[in-house]
Amino acid sequence: MRNLLLVLAGAAQLSAQVYPAGPQVVTFFSSVDDSDQFYALYVPRRFDHSRKYPLVVSLHDAGSNHRLNLRRVFGRGNRVGETDAEASRYFPPFKDVDFIVVSPLARGTLGYKGIVEKDVYDMLADVKRRFPIDEDRLYLTGISMGGGGALWLGLTRPDMWAAIAALCPQTPPGTENLISNASNLPVRLFHGAQDFLVPVSVSRKWNTLLADAGSPVEYTEFPSLKHNVWDAAYRDGSIFTWFSTHTRNRFPSAVHLRSSQYKYASAYWVEITGLTPGTLSSIDATFTAANKLSIHTSHVQSFMLKPDGHPMYRAALPLEVILDGTVLKTKITAFSNLGNGWRPLPLPQAAGSKRAGIEGPLSEVFSGRHIYVYGTGGSPGDDEINRRRDLAKAAAEWSTPTNRLQLNLRVAMDRELNDADLRSANLVLFGSRETNGVIARMATQLPFHLNAGAADYGLFYVWPMGGRTVAINSGLLFSTGVEYTKRIPFRFLVPATVVDSFGDYILFKGSLENVVVEGRFDAHWNVPPGDLEKMVATGAVSAAGRRSRAETGTGTGVAKSGIAETGAAKSGAAASRTAVPRSKAR
Repeated sequence: MRNLLLVLAGAAQLSAQVYPAGPQVVTFFSSVDDSDQFYALYVPRRFDHSRKYPLVVSLHDAGSNHRLNLRRVFGRGNRVGETDAEASRYFPPFKDVDFIVVSPLARGTLGYKGIVEKDVYDMLADVKRRFPIDEDRLYLTGISMGGGGALWLGLTRPDMWAAIAALCPQTPPGTENLISNASNLPVRLFHGAQDFLVPVSVSRKWNTLLADAGSPVEYTEFPSLKHNVWDAAYRDGSIFTWFSTHTRNRFPSAVHLRSSQYKYASAYWVEITGLTPGTLSSIDATFTAANKLSIHTSHVQSFMLKPDGHPMYRAALPLEVILDGTVLKTKITAFSNLGNGWRPLPLPQAAGSKRAGIEGPLSEVFSGRHIYVYGTGGSPGDDEINRRRDLAKAAAEWSTPTNRLQLNLRVAMDRELNDADLRSANLVLFGSRETNGVIARMATQLPFHLNAGAADYGLFYVWPMGGRTVAINSGLLFSTGVEYTKRIPFRFLVPATVVDSFGDYILFKGSLENVVVEGRFDAHWNVPPGDLEKMVATGAVSAAGRRSRAETGTGTGVAKSGIAETGAAKSGAAASRTAVPRSKAR
């Protein structure tokens, strides 16, 4: 009882906390690396805790920061002759607006997918704990890298936002596939015609694509401006006037949803519950009259409707659904196609199949809390242990000399891991079943292994482990030779974004210039036979011969106890002494 009273007292104290009016900087706690992360905050002058406020989330561009970006969105950018560093040292007077405004720090220049995407939503949760926020008036804007982030966040979760404004956007790969998701989301684009960093053709193309998809899009082009389009687009805080004309539509009459991942497979009153991760799935659902719907799908195995509260839905009456040409009358709002046509029933979830949070690709392992784990198996000497540790540390160091990131990721040896680590973090495992005790514990459940003599190959893949995922890197380091490929569009982001170019698995010889095979596991974590044959044909990879996880109904979780004791003694194998060229995760 005493603990409950303390919790209630702490919550009351937090809700009653008084913040000064105007611009300031606060922090939220990030579970990614157990750090306090900054974000800039604006509080209206006449803030009243008894009412709900609209919220603007503003995302900064590459090389900028949260403080400078808050200035810009209010139209108070750099003074004449003032450097970004000088402008970041203070806040000038802001025009008073009746909005809460926040700007996160993208860990420096990390983009807005993965870890920083999680940061944005963690920051949102922190803001909502501090202030009363109107959920129907959440707005999103950003500049360049942040403009691309605004489009990415807006199109992956369109039902969260009332409107978005993107300035000279640099979008992450895959964003264009989701354009239809903006059919109910007002989008405003700004671009300078003389922009030499992000060509004006980018926004012109986005404007055309969004208009063709039925989005309520507006486009403003400034003929004489270069990359500094924010000076005009945000002048005098005018973006707040535009935002104030929009309120979220919770129940649009039609929903057009595209997704290749379970994590982004829900919007408004539609949720895709069965898809093949990595394959773009689509559903177009329209209320044509009360309780009457027309629905068209592609690459969808199952979905559910969530129409409660929709003005065209009557819960007491059955639905009449024309679903890919089939007419169904039912009160059930879940639909499945098991290969013999659509039926009004939920899709059974096969044990061990991909699902939200455990679906790949490799980048998902790195998008939240994760630990880099090197092995101690094979009775290695001190020099070898140090080499393995240094390899893991190199992979965990995402910063470069010219791009310092606010990120501190943990590196650990296999025998240091405990139950709490396995519950709270994904793992990036370096080595093989002979050299890494965690891999050894999972060996019988893994789909393939790099052979001990495969000195010039790199094998990298994602795999489920209990309720989380691991990435296994055997042989050459997964980024070997990436600087000579065209995988990464922005060279200064190579250490942080190379994994974004991978699917579920990749095997290469010598470097990423020579990929043998790469792809995605199927819905039950099976490797397509053709890809497995290519791997085995090299002589570098051995197939494990495991059955489908859906067939066995088993998981691949590492035993809850004994993780700290894993190593060569547990795996019963000696480490290979093959000479290793370049960086090798032995």
